[in-house]
Amino acid sequence: MDNFIVSARKYRPSTFKTVVGQDAITATLKNALRTGQVAQAFLFCGPRGVGKTTCARIFAKALNCEHPSEDFEPCNECNSCKQFNASASFNVYELDAASNNSVDDIRALVDQVRVSPQGARYKVYIIDEVHMLTTQAFNAFLKTLEEPPAYAKFILATTEKHKILPTILSRCQVYDFKRIKDDDMIRHLQYVATQEGVTADTEALRVVATKADGALRDALSIFDQLVSFTDKNVTYEATINNLNVLDVNQYLDMTDRLFSEDPTAALLKFDEILSKGFDGQHFISGMAAHLRDLLLSRDEVTIPLLEMAESLIPAFREQARKLDRLLLMRALELCNTCDFNYKLSNNKRLSVEICLMQINANYIYKLKQTQAAVRQSRERSI
Repeated sequence: MDNFIVSARKYRPSTFKTVVGQDAITATLKNALRTGQVAQAFLFCGPRGVGKTTCARIFAKALNCEHPSEDFEPCNECNSCKQFNASASFNVYELDAASNNSVDDIRALVDQVRVSPQGARYKVYIIDEVHMLTTQAFNAFLKTLEEPPAYAKFILATTEKHKILPTILSRCQVYDFKRIKDDDMIRHLQYVATQEGVTADTEALRVVATKADGALRDALSIFDQLVSFTDKNVTYEATINNLNVLDVNQYLDMTDRLFSEDPTAALLKFDEILSKGFDGQHFISGMAAHLRDLLLSRDEVTIPLLEMAESLIPAFREQARKLDRLLLMRALELCNTCDFNYKLSNNKRLSVEICLMQINANYIYKLKQTQAAVRQSRERSI
């Protein structure tokens, strides 16, 4: 059996232009290389799986590249690039601060900094999960980080910027990586599918992108799982079944039941959803997102804010047109409150059911008010 390489590793970007969804950051880094204004320390922060360590590696490779391209991409052909790609470079060090977080580990790193680079311009130190360093280790690192040798560059990466000491932050150029948009993620997944000879529906990939929540690494892991499950034919139905995701049609149906005169219809639907193994909080958070999309779909100006397939927008607009805006906003508020308090509730199912009954009660109350106003208007006309 051949050694299988997961897509997240196999298609990991090796140049700035192949980095997905971080155009502003890659452009800034290339401009720094072009002008020669490269700081001594960088801090890459943001959610997991958005390209922090990948960009750090590409930047480290570009710093020592002997023949960069016109837009300062690493050539991947010179000795320095080849050594880096083979994980054999003596001038790029990667340290996992999660398992090397003591003062002794930092002192060892500081001792290494004193040694000049071998056959290159810079020695680059990439410290991942830097927030895991102890306070004492941070303090031992301060002086070296502020005044390193001219040949030393530090790239720190973290998912928890708030845990970094202010004294460290003040010595670094801070780059905030953003969550990757669904459309960017879908395009990359389509590219991977093409390269791997996989047939994948766009709607299925959109479900994967939504499930990944802005993390491309998670999306690629889910994609690999689906490819194995479907034998290289990733369909929407198979994706929904494998990932146990609530279909948008389920939320459309639930909304029709909530805004109806039958107070039991929504409760029966919720019981059906729970019987399929879905978590109550997953449902209520998805319901809040659905109501938010309904509100946005009412206005042409806010349509671009919807992260969904264009084929679904008419169904949302049709449902939103039937519902009162204030009732939708009140329902969204109730769902959001239920989602916020879900973990604190002793009877979690009951808390969701109360939320659904309140939404339905608001609709029935509004309906009765409208009917009473119509009757009064007719009586006056008579």
